[in-house]
Amino acid sequence: MTTENAYAAAGVDIEAADKAIELMKAWVEKARRPEMVGGLGGFAGLFDASALTKYRRPLLATSTDGVGTKVAIAQRMDVHDTIGFDLVGMVVDDLVVCGAEPLFMTDYIATGRVVPERIAAIVKGIAEACAEAGCALIGGETAEHPGLLAPDEYDVAGATTGVVEADDLLGPGRVRPGDAVIAMKASGLHSNGYSLVRHVLLNGTDGRAGWELDRHVDELGRTVGEELLEPTRIYAKACLALAAQTEVHAMSHVTGGGLAANLQRVMPVELRATIERGTWTPQPIFDLVRQVGSISQPDLEATLNCGVGMVALSAPESVDAALSLLEGFGITAWVAGEVDVDPEQVGTVRLTGQHPGW
Repeated sequence: MTTENAYAAAGVDIEAADKAIELMKAWVEKARRPEMVGGLGGFAGLFDASALTKYRRPLLATSTDGVGTKVAIAQRMDVHDTIGFDLVGMVVDDLVVCGAEPLFMTDYIATGRVVPERIAAIVKGIAEACAEAGCALIGGETAEHPGLLAPDEYDVAGATTGVVEADDLLGPGRVRPGDAVIAMKASGLHSNGYSLVRHVLLNGTDGRAGWELDRHVDELGRTVGEELLEPTRIYAKACLALAAQTEVHAMSHVTGGGLAANLQRVMPVELRATIERGTWTPQPIFDLVRQVGSISQPDLEATLNCGVGMVALSAPESVDAALSLLEGFGITAWVAGEVDVDPEQVGTVRLTGQHPGW
């Protein structure tokens, strides 16, 4: 008589987890840096810290995040190799705004049931995105949680560590009146506001659209699902090049809270930034959510990036060089506003005008 393994009987498949590790090894190998020591399988990821000796006063920076309810779209579409770009983008681009170079990252995947091919697809996306960002994927964890998550449910999170020379630290202390607000185009929704977007487009109650993910929308030029799964743009290498080659004073990653709230986080209290909406047209998905959901512009701008994924505050004399550099990285960028002094609105970010066609 054969006896089933007790852990397997409880819903945890150790053999599946081992197979997932074997399948992901080839992808993780693509996300190495020379300082990475060893490979998968250890209890901890190792990174050779002697690389920091080239710094006079190295500051370590760290960031952690997930991708929110965007994972629900990946699960419904059974497409899992892009969500890693969202995860990496969320953490490394938070890191680079202070001028820090991302060195390494670890990930955490919790799932109701380990399907090796699915886990490997998730890690494939993470590894490819790490390679694009220039950081090493030095380790991670896959946890099987039967009873807590449904068999085909999962969630992902990650953390990254980077370094910046203390003298090169970017932030509010460097911002000056006259600095230009350089906006960098988003690839789409990125990974924020999906609870609102899903409620508006996919939830059929309360007069909402109730669309299926395979519905083709002419304004989008593709299906709803394809639009919602568009990976987050990773700005890390371009932003580090900006910091090294131009006079950029501060940067802001536009995530939850929208453009104004995130830019305000790097504004000195004595200055104000004014952004002119007329300088860009958000991608159709933003206007679609606004119109279908009857969402007010303030609510939309407080939730979604509205077409701007990253912002740099640049000295006026560096603007042309910054725009040229970003173009070389394939990033559409433009001057969207300016920093000035307004005694009545200090430390604020003000959006004026209207987007073309809105």
